[in-house]
Amino acid sequence: MKLSFIGTGVMGKPMALHLADAGYDVSVYNRTFSKAQTLEPKCKAFETIQACVKDADVIFSIVGYPKDVEEVYAEVMQYAKKGAILVDMTTSSPTLAVKLYQQAKEKGFFMIDAPVTGGDLGAINATLSIMVGGDEPIFNQILPMLKAMGSTITYMGKEGSGMHAKLANQTVIAGAVIGVAEALIYAKEKGLDLNKMLNVITGGSANSWQAKNNGAKMIVKDYEPGFFVKHYLKDLKLVLEEKGNLNLEVVEKVAKAYQILEDHGYGDKGTQSIIEYYLQNMK
Repeated sequence: MKLSFIGTGVMGKPMALHLADAGYDVSVYNRTFSKAQTLEPKCKAFETIQACVKDADVIFSIVGYPKDVEEVYAEVMQYAKKGAILVDMTTSSPTLAVKLYQQAKEKGFFMIDAPVTGGDLGAINATLSIMVGGDEPIFNQILPMLKAMGSTITYMGKEGSGMHAKLANQTVIAGAVIGVAEALIYAKEKGLDLNKMLNVITGGSANSWQAKNNGAKMIVKDYEPGFFVKHYLKDLKLVLEEKGNLNLEVVEKVAKAYQILEDHGYGDKGTQSIIEYYLQNMK
């Protein structure tokens, strides 16, 4: 079976390689061709979407923003063969996911929304959690491929449901990441040893993925991105766009903090850099 993978960045590169390691014939495309080339010889790199997708049975994508998703699938639906399964794994707009599903159906394709969570380590270790929306029979067809990239695969329901699930997940992260930052700032202010404090947090009921993986990075100001500030801010804005009449105070607070960080030049830093919002008393 021939697969295409569009977007070979921090997340997409290891995900595409896992598919190749699972025995699939994988073609890859990235706007920066040199990034796609780094996957050779396991994958075949192409300089255009047209060349990458024209023979593919299943086409995966994980790109930056909803506008990128829409642009990519305008091309994909122009050049892919009829009957191909299209799987967008970007954290994107649920409304857009429904729109693309309908467009795909009209043009003879099958569209699935399947965003992921687990960060760069999850992508590297093939332990991602993948939330899937779309037609269940199509989900069942691609399930072996999803299992090559993740360890927790959950069918959430009709088109757009995967995206809604991801936004709910990002809402949880908002509380966790700012909670770790505020705890460390409080401990610092009170003269506590931050490494000992982090051991307390990760050893008890306050533990979380954010505390375990990003807490130590906050302490030493290691802001190398596992997940970019600019991309998480995009996610939080999507939550706020989709929330309707819900009052989501934590999301609003965290989105404001990350917007300020981006305005101060932290867009390409990791989400753990939120501690700078407090260290620099950004307003």
